Amino acid sequence: MKKKDKPVFVAQLAQTLQSAKTLVLVDYKGLGVKPQQELKRRLVAVNATMIVAKNTLFARAAQEAKLPAEISDVKVLSGQTAYVMTEGDPIAPIAVLAKFAREFEVPNFKVAVVEGVFQDTNALITLSKLPSREILLGQVVGSIASPLYGLVSVTQTNIQKLLYILKSKGGDN
Repeated sequence: MKKKDKPVFVAQLAQTLQSAKTLVLVDYKGLGVKPQQELKRRLVAVNATMIVAKNTLFARAAQEAKLPAEISDVKVLSGQTAYVMTEGDPIAPIAVLAKFAREFEVPNFKVAVVEGVFQDTNALITLSKLPSREILLGQVVGSIASPLYGLVSVTQTNIQKLLYILKSKGGDN
């Protein structure tokens, strides 16, 4: 990249970082071309993108986007770093990265910003084990609806007993 193109790239990257719900930094050292293409395909399936840029350019873009300072720390931005971003489900790309890492042993989580909150490696591992948003919402609805089904069942049973009694009393006349 030419020197004159770098400020434009940094500005575009900063804009992308600001609009992202989730930004995950991963160490992709040892990830071959074919597995990297497969990872990108899986990320696209959950509406996420993976880019690789110079760490210094990313640090400038992160500062311009007003991301937490920990994300652009020298220790975090050392080595081969890929940046995974999404504007969709904030947990889905983390789960995809974790599943992919179990299969191929790379990439390794570094840090992330999930909905504006800085997350370290341990937090990312925990988040990767969470079910998707849709599954969590389904579980909440199921938990709320379960007592209602019980209530309907009990009242329905009592009504059926009442009807049985009324029919038996009405049949005696």
